[in-house]
Amino acid sequence: MMHTLLETIASPADLRRLSRVELKQLAAELRDYVVQSVSQTGGHLSSNLGTVELTIALHHVFNTPYDRLVWDVGHQTYPHKILTGRRQRMGTLRQIGGVSGFPRRDESEYDTFGTAHSSTSISAALGMAVAARLKGEDRKAVAIIGDGAMSAGMAFEALNNGGVSHANMLVVLNDNDMSISPPVGALNRHLARLMSGRFYATARDTAKSVLKNAPPLFELAKRFEEHAKGMVVPGTIFEEFGFNYVGPIDGHDLDSLIPTLENLRNLKGPQFLHVVTKKGYGYKLAEADPVNYHGPGKFDPAVGLVKPATPPKQTFTQVFGEWLCDMAAADERLVGITPAMREGSGLVEFEKRFPKRYHDVGIAEQHAVTFAAGLACEGLKPVVAIYSTFLQRAYDQLIHDVAIQNLPVVFAIDRAGLVGADGATHAGAYDIAYLRCIPNMSVLTPADEAECRQALTTAFRQNGPSAVRYPRGAGAGVATQSELTELPFGKGEIRRQIARAMGQGGPRVAILAFGTLLYPALAAADKLDATVANMRFVKPLDVALVAELARTHDAIVTVEEGCTMGGAGSAVQEALAAAGILTPVLVLGLPDEFIEHGDPAKLLAMCGLDATGIEQVILKRFGSKPALVRTALTG
Repeated sequence: MMHTLLETIASPADLRRLSRVELKQLAAELRDYVVQSVSQTGGHLSSNLGTVELTIALHHVFNTPYDRLVWDVGHQTYPHKILTGRRQRMGTLRQIGGVSGFPRRDESEYDTFGTAHSSTSISAALGMAVAARLKGEDRKAVAIIGDGAMSAGMAFEALNNGGVSHANMLVVLNDNDMSISPPVGALNRHLARLMSGRFYATARDTAKSVLKNAPPLFELAKRFEEHAKGMVVPGTIFEEFGFNYVGPIDGHDLDSLIPTLENLRNLKGPQFLHVVTKKGYGYKLAEADPVNYHGPGKFDPAVGLVKPATPPKQTFTQVFGEWLCDMAAADERLVGITPAMREGSGLVEFEKRFPKRYHDVGIAEQHAVTFAAGLACEGLKPVVAIYSTFLQRAYDQLIHDVAIQNLPVVFAIDRAGLVGADGATHAGAYDIAYLRCIPNMSVLTPADEAECRQALTTAFRQNGPSAVRYPRGAGAGVATQSELTELPFGKGEIRRQIARAMGQGGPRVAILAFGTLLYPALAAADKLDATVANMRFVKPLDVALVAELARTHDAIVTVEEGCTMGGAGSAVQEALAAAGILTPVLVLGLPDEFIEHGDPAKLLAMCGLDATGIEQVILKRFGSKPALVRTALTG
């Protein structure tokens, strides 16, 4: 398809000059451009195809960027980015130095609020609306939130506050979990226009004012209004929060969207518009399989997704999924919990085999953790499958509801470390630091797939809270065993022993590796002739092993795919200080900055955490003379 009209759009100002017929043509071109673009770079697809018309309508009706659009999660903002001056840079999507896959304030003035986690949009838009009122500015604030994100408590906290704030804001609920048949859509269009118009709003408010002095008539009128809306959809809950509810309307129908948004734009106070869209809309393959087309890699749009000729290596997520089924078969107390990440966390097979013990609680991480605590109180053994970056959202529950009560809950922490194209918002950089400081908590860092299975078994068989962290994707390719064997609790192992005696041939260095960076550490050690320990546990730390290596080597180097401040390296330093051992320690890990999106291997190399980087920084810090080692600064 030619993109002749799209190519004339440099900003939303250009879009606002188009006729309704031209806007429909623009929608077709934009949708095709999204498919062509994502097929070349990979990225989120289904969600973006579902918001093409909604994005066009919002930018056409509202004076962006003066009026604020706040996108929830933000994985549906590719059309928004294309229409706001970034079309020619979409070829760099999610690559180092390229366009982010999510809204970012430092990328464009049209990205009014940075997002990537769900359910923040209503709170942020309310803050902007209240700020506008305080500053005397006649700007609008619009939150666009999906039906999945509405399952999080934060969204309802914001609605509860927004309804009594009297702020001029609009919440657009993008409901993409259902479809509208044409007859219902036509009826909805008519009623939505009617209920969003000034005449309806004025008549309703006047009637309420007049009838308040006649309670029976007032209650009758109120019930009639609610029942009238109930013929379309039960939107009473949003009315009870204090919002004027309108909808649902067809989110792919510009003839419905634009006039309704124009009416709502001119109304005062909190407004709520319910639109219905379809994930993958306009691209048949994505419509038929929106889950697999949610975040595809590169593909041929004419062919669609094709299974690779050779099976890919087993991922850590798959290792977890298999372990969960095996352990559930062995122990009927096991209950699996996920906060809306069934596919991403590897629970698809578990749901099929153990449906009564499977619980998807929606995007509600806080609830997931406390729900697990309640199960554990009754003698069950819950396993919470959760991304590192999402567990951050349930930190209070982790401490207050699980750790203080010393409950046996296992946290299977996926996406630990760098995650690549999703960037800083999804990077699991902080879990070691925020977990190891919690009393009663055990933290395991398996080095490969086989050890991951063992670590999960070890954690499950403890009588207190345990966390097993593992990265996205595949590891070293070490095959797993069918047995459910444990690791020696709190014990590391020597994987490579230095050959030289103390004082011979340069400084003797011991590398203490936590997690999958064991393998680049081993490669670096082969070049340096260094000792390598696979530590396995951050907590309890194998203090005896650490002390022994410190006494028999000139320097200690710790390696972890997590933040260096408060991480595993810090634990080693604390242990040596407590023992009065003065061996220098060099801590390698993620720097004190947010790591941007890009290829994971390249990002690790940029952080000096590949084999070459580890080798070079050790040589730079300690050199080749033993005399330099004892005076080296701690890293």
